[in-house]
Amino acid sequence: MHREFKDKGLAVVAISIQEPPDRVAAWVKTHNTSFTVLLDADGSVTRQYEVTATPTVFIVGRDGTLLGKALGTKAWTSDTGRALLQALAGS
Repeated sequence: MHREFKDKGLAVVAISIQEPPDRVAAWVKTHNTSFTVLLDADGSVTRQYEVTATPTVFIVGRDGTLLGKALGTKAWTSDTGRALLQALAGS
């Protein structure tokens, strides 16, 4: 989704929760990611954002306003998911 929507203003940032850096680096390399992956080594970001499930997706507007939060796996690559992201990218 990052590759498809990055030129429309969508930024994807993944946060690894308390995983060793070498394990995260191996995952990033294996999956050929094009988005940023950050490390939450001590779990403080996870607690601050009240993450209770993985994945948790926060959709944030260009102005920094939280537009939505989705818990668990969602069909972002489905027609409906793409339509939602397209609408958000256009706003």
